[in-house]
Amino acid sequence: MYAALEALGFEAGTLGNHEFNYGLDYLKKVIATAGMPIVNANVIDKKTGNFLYEPYKIINKTFTDTEGHKVSLKIGVTGIVPPQILSWDKAHLEGKIEVKDSVEAIQDILPVMRRAGADITLVLSHSGIGDDKYEKGEENEGYQIASLPGVDAVVTGHSHAEFPSGNGTGFYEKYKGVDGVNGKINGTPVTMAGKYGDHLGVIDLNLTYREGKWQVSNSKGSIRKVDSKSNLADQRVIDIAKPAHEGTITYVRQQVGQTTAPITIYFSLVKDDPSVQIVNNAQLWYAKNELKGTTEAELPLLSAAAPFKAGTRGDASAYTDIAAGPIAIKNVADLYLYDNVTAILKVTGAQLKEWLEMSAGQFNRIDPNKKEAQELVNTNYRTYNFDVIDGVSYKFDITQPNKYDREGKLVNPQASRVRDLQYQGRDVDPQQEFIVVTNNYRANGKFPGVREASLNRLLNLENRQAIINYILAVKTINPTADYNWGFSDTIKGLDIRFLTADHAKDLIAGQSDISYLGPSQTSPGFGEFRYNYIEPSQENVPLVQPSKGKKETNSGSVLRLTSSQQEIILPNTSPTTNPQRMKQGQEELPATGQQDSLLSLVGLTIMSAFSYLVTRYKEKN
Repeated sequence: MYAALEALGFEAGTLGNHEFNYGLDYLKKVIATAGMPIVNANVIDKKTGNFLYEPYKIINKTFTDTEGHKVSLKIGVTGIVPPQILSWDKAHLEGKIEVKDSVEAIQDILPVMRRAGADITLVLSHSGIGDDKYEKGEENEGYQIASLPGVDAVVTGHSHAEFPSGNGTGFYEKYKGVDGVNGKINGTPVTMAGKYGDHLGVIDLNLTYREGKWQVSNSKGSIRKVDSKSNLADQRVIDIAKPAHEGTITYVRQQVGQTTAPITIYFSLVKDDPSVQIVNNAQLWYAKNELKGTTEAELPLLSAAAPFKAGTRGDASAYTDIAAGPIAIKNVADLYLYDNVTAILKVTGAQLKEWLEMSAGQFNRIDPNKKEAQELVNTNYRTYNFDVIDGVSYKFDITQPNKYDREGKLVNPQASRVRDLQYQGRDVDPQQEFIVVTNNYRANGKFPGVREASLNRLLNLENRQAIINYILAVKTINPTADYNWGFSDTIKGLDIRFLTADHAKDLIAGQSDISYLGPSQTSPGFGEFRYNYIEPSQENVPLVQPSKGKKETNSGSVLRLTSSQQEIILPNTSPTTNPQRMKQGQEELPATGQQDSLLSLVGLTIMSAFSYLVTRYKEKN
């Protein structure tokens, strides 16, 4: 990636939270290959108190002014990362670094850059825009950074959202001082260019030399959508990426097992879903084996997982869709996007309920007296925060208000959306203790219930690898949902609607709880569907337990990667998947039933020299 960025002419970069996923030593090696300055002003070495990385860089540029004269300009570039990396990658970072509040870090570095000769200042903010309320140490402080005196331009990221809208209809424009037409926050140009490289952010600055210094006289921020219909690509980048690309493809196309049913995610926000079910099945299988013989094994074991690729942020192509039949590593990567590590929490029944109250933020409040159509899904709530907890059964009464906002702050203390929370057919006792297997992101976040857990411990494997190992062990999986959650009857008879990919209409035959209304008139690629409340046929639907299967000792070879001490189990390479034979065109790869797969392997890929890289990109088969 750095080689490609260098070829494209990038002159500076900053660090995001995922750069810390593999520890400081590995990150140091990667930065050494960057070929450009990597700046950060809020990560501090805990032992020395010094900046761990280059806090800023002065870039000298030459321009031609309006009178045709050559003028020089010194651009000061700095960057920040959310302080939450200390929680998300606690195992790698605890005791080694401190992370300053982003706003305070920029306030401190601005005068230093000016004294070093910076004519204008640019902040690379791996922090979302957030809101107009400032709390020290927040994850998303882009609004406050752009509002600081002395900041001339801000490039934001992290939230995967888009700013500006260009037409005044964007999410952030409800806040004071936000200009979504000209791309400014309190007068400072700002961009946030979406996700997966789908937009390019552009900031235009008009500069005037007054009173012995350069000043911004006019500015504008904008984003440009990448032409997704074009197949044109720069050959230089293709050549640079080729070895890593081919190594990754060889790895991810290896078959790990079979699935007896399709694994799709189109309806995961309105009903229990096979894509979430298979993750929970795998996590339960892995944690049960990992905890064997420990005191934690004596407690009821639950699992929490969320739908990741669920069409959020207006992307009708962002859905997991794996056909029944062979399943490959790339399908698992499409199913579980993030490089999270498994973790366990000990929570009480009361805390478990609060966890689910937070998840209930995925749904809008429904008026039970309204006969007109109402939207079910709250599109401002991140789908990766909609945790489905398997091992218990429960319902959501969405005619009630949310107890928490999307940041986990208490907004309606008396509210209660979670109903009929039961374990093995009995109401959950508020004092009863459970072990819940989840991931390090959730375990170290601010979720209600989670943040009060009495035990919080990382396990050994990444969640994605746990899923791969599970499929390798059982060989054939049944991802059919167990329908342990649903809605209460308070929405019975109401006109409840939601959007999902339009072609999902082909999957609803025989499903009386969902009906298709037609293509969306406002969101290209989406279809409008109605959710029909159906009385459950029985009060307590038995939960589907993970498939039992003997783990094969010869199912694959083991490769230990020294930077993360991670064990990766690779399936045996059969003649049909032998990389050399594929290269010679003697055999074809096994069909995996998927034509378009998002390779979100910001993780470990295997190449012929057993090197690996960190990357994320799309691959067309």
